[in-house]
Amino acid sequence: MNSDRAPRLFVVDDDAGVLEVVSRFGRSAGFQVFTFLNPAQALNEITARSPDAALVDLRMPSIGGIPVLREIKRRAPHCEVILMTGFGTIETAMEAVKLGAADYLRKPLDFDRVMELLTAIREEVQRSRRVAALEGDLVKQLQFQGMIGRSPQMLELFRLIRRIAPHFTTALITGETGSGKELVARALHAVGTRRDRPFVPVNCSAIVETLFESELFGHTKGAFTGATDSRSGLFERANGGVIFLDEIGELPLPAQSKFLRVLEDGVITRVGSGDPHRVDVRLIAATNRVLEHEVQQGRFRADLYYRLHVVGLHVPSLRDRRDDIPLLARGFVEDYNRQFGKTLHGVSPEAEQMLTAYDWPGNVRELRNVLERACMLAEGEFVDTKDLVLTSSLQPVDDLPGVGRAVRPIQEIERAEIVRALDETSGNKKEAARRLGISRRALYRRLEKFGLIPPTALAS
Repeated sequence: MNSDRAPRLFVVDDDAGVLEVVSRFGRSAGFQVFTFLNPAQALNEITARSPDAALVDLRMPSIGGIPVLREIKRRAPHCEVILMTGFGTIETAMEAVKLGAADYLRKPLDFDRVMELLTAIREEVQRSRRVAALEGDLVKQLQFQGMIGRSPQMLELFRLIRRIAPHFTTALITGETGSGKELVARALHAVGTRRDRPFVPVNCSAIVETLFESELFGHTKGAFTGATDSRSGLFERANGGVIFLDEIGELPLPAQSKFLRVLEDGVITRVGSGDPHRVDVRLIAATNRVLEHEVQQGRFRADLYYRLHVVGLHVPSLRDRRDDIPLLARGFVEDYNRQFGKTLHGVSPEAEQMLTAYDWPGNVRELRNVLERACMLAEGEFVDTKDLVLTSSLQPVDDLPGVGRAVRPIQEIERAEIVRALDETSGNKKEAARRLGISRRALYRRLEKFGLIPPTALAS
């Protein structure tokens, strides 16, 4: 979708005269106008046209304006809907606002008011597109070797990678599952002096324990049942380059002992052979475990830990760098635009708030997966809240070192933040909405949803 195209306006009314007059004002306000005498036809066109605004008559023979409003907001949440009627009541106006209507106009229409509303909507659409374009440029500027971040923790991590990449022999990367440890390892390789030599990743948790030694150091023909020929190990394949051992904490103790000797001497011996081979390998290890705790429990060798931990890099969890979530989301949306052939401009403000409030037990990997699904489902210009499916049913875990914090349901977090905003503003809903980054109407809808006000309060 071209970001420079005119915003799209649907006008839905069973009176052809109204369609003609309103469409004339819509074009004057800078919209591409689509008119519909039949509301069912308008609903059929929502996905294909993705309207930015809609003026909908309240009373029509086939489908009323309220059901049309509800369906438009379901299929295109970003679309601003204005209802028109000559038979309005306070109750109907309240229902329209609750369902997300931008305004409610009586007939005969005040065309100065119509132009004012349409102009404001057009300017907001254009502003949103400019912001999305700027965010896209910002994402490019804040990328480092496939990682995106502007938080102090990530900028410090990028600085540390640049400093140690040319010099390290061994490095230990720590961080929760899904936080991006392999990206850090690849960055160390890409920025270092061995960028043109092999980078060999190894997932220690995926190797059968009895085959660890064979996988890492190789074996000769006949060394064990099934060894029908000689085979080089991963250390030999990484010779001259970098080997990355992910989940190093999964190495069994016997393998740890032999692994330590390789680090100390730079010499490997294939299983079934007595001939040593010298290898020149820089090693990066990663773990989501707290290795000091593993050492205390006797599950990891202390001498191996100290040998690995010459240089330590910690990847922060996503919940500890929430400022990066909008940028990461934008970057992932761009990736999936290319993959799925879409032209999404990013995520809506409401969806961004929802993503930022969530605790992300699966970290960046979970965010990427959530947005992959959302980009598949999104029908408008932006990923919206209806496209997001967040896992909020995880059970709490003990607050042990290295273990993720207990996960709170997203609705619980949202309610708590709304209550806090109201407390801090002494009940000023306009100021509370501003602090929360949502419209006042959106705040009222959430207040009713969480039982913080009675439904009739929407009229105030």
